[in-house]
Amino acid sequence: MGTPHTTAGRTGLEAILARPAQALVALDFDGTLADIVPDPEQARAHPGAVAALAALAPKVASVAVITGRPAEVAVRYAGVAGVEGLDHLVVLGHYGAERWDAVTGTVHAPEPHPGVAAVRAELPGVLGEATTWIEDKGHALAVHTRRAADPQAAFDALRGPLGELAARHGLIVEPGRLVLELRPPGMDKGVALTEYVREIGATSVLYAGDDLGDLAAFAAVEKLRTQDEDAVPGLLICSGSAEVPELADRADLSLPGPGAVVAYLRELADRLA
Repeated sequence: MGTPHTTAGRTGLEAILARPAQALVALDFDGTLADIVPDPEQARAHPGAVAALAALAPKVASVAVITGRPAEVAVRYAGVAGVEGLDHLVVLGHYGAERWDAVTGTVHAPEPHPGVAAVRAELPGVLGEATTWIEDKGHALAVHTRRAADPQAAFDALRGPLGELAARHGLIVEPGRLVLELRPPGMDKGVALTEYVREIGATSVLYAGDDLGDLAAFAAVEKLRTQDEDAVPGLLICSGSAEVPELADRADLSLPGPGAVVAYLRELADRLA
C-alpha cells in the first residue's frame, strides 16, 4: 500500500487499521471510482471497483459514496445495487441532499429548490451558441465545456454569466473539472461527510476525491482530526489530476486515478481483520 507522506495521514491510516469496525470509508464517484469521460452519461465504475467495495464494506462501519450526481444515477452508474457484501454502503447524492441505502434500496430526497426550475428555463439563452453540454440532475444543473474547441476558454467565459444567473435565483455555482454546476446553497460534501461521521459514530475516516467539489470534504476531515475533544483521525487521498493541484497539495496520499484508487481499496480490505 502507498504510505501517506504526512503525519496526520499516517495517524489516520493507523486508526483505520486498528479499529476498522468503527471506520468510515468515503469516496467521490467521478474521477475517483470512475474515469472522467467526455459524456458524463457514459461514466461507469472502474473495473474492479464494485468487487473492491464489496470486499471492504463488511469490514468497516460504512462505505459512503458522496457525489454531486443524483443518488439513483450514481447507484446505477456504479453498479452497486443488489451486490452481496454491500449492506454497509450508502450513496449520498446531490452533495448529501439525497440518500440511498443498500439495505433498503430506496432513495430519500427533498423537493427541488424553486430556483432550479427558473435556471433551467433561462440557461439556454445565457449559453447562446457556446459549445456546451447541459447535464440536468433534477436538483441541480451542470454545464460541461469539455466538448468545446477550447474547453478552458469556454469555462472561463461562462463563470461570470452563470454566476449571475445562479445568484438571481438563489443558487450557487460550484466549479469543477471543466464543469460549472448551478445548485442550491447549504449542502456540500463537507457537510454531508461531517453529518454522516456523527450519525454512525465513526472514530476514523478515509476520504478520496479528485475535484474542487471535494475540497469541502477535505476541509471537513482536516477539522475532524484537529478537534480539541473527540478528534477523528483521517486519511485524505487525491485521485491524481494535473487539473486540480489544489486538492493534491492538501492530500496525505496521491494516487494516479481511479485504477490506483480501486487497487488501494482492495489492498486495504486485504489488510483489515
